[in-house]
Amino acid sequence: MNSKASLAGKKIAALATDGFEYAELTEPKRILEEAGATVEVIAPGDAKQIKGWKDGNWTDAVKVDRALEKVDAEDYQALLLPGGVMNPDSLRGKAAAISLVRAFGDANKPIAAICHGPWTLINAGQVKGRTMTSWPTLRKDLENAGAHWEDREVVCDGNLITSRKPDDIQAFSKAFIEMLAA
Repeated sequence: MNSKASLAGKKIAALATDGFEYAELTEPKRILEEAGATVEVIAPGDAKQIKGWKDGNWTDAVKVDRALEKVDAEDYQALLLPGGVMNPDSLRGKAAAISLVRAFGDANKPIAAICHGPWTLINAGQVKGRTMTSWPTLRKDLENAGAHWEDREVVCDGNLITSRKPDDIQAFSKAFIEMLAA
């Protein structure tokens, strides 16, 4: 991937809650940090950590850096939305999460969403007229919200980067780094 200096000084918010797909948060976070970015895990409420999901079971927890209700999109250059079914389903029902996602979209800042992560984008009104991908079961949800869905490893459309599943994490992370380094 790009040199460590390529993302030096870039601060990325990773919005998640209990039930995030473990690899879809931890792997992009690791790769972005190796490229020089600072990645902060943002979660609702006063959680000190959030529990991941892997292979149909609960797995390790990840430390939360900041409470969702205390962050501002202006403090970050980009947003990461990992998947997992429970995580985005919970977040899309939280006004603070929708407001944060909308603020990133309205500011045209990069938003990278993988797997079920685009559910939150739908509720934030960020998908109409966009070309995207996701976990296959979200196809109709995205199309019904006005997106054009494609079954590809990574789709970049303006400030949005979307990907389908954990197997796509390397390509997803590479596209995110390229967008941030531009």
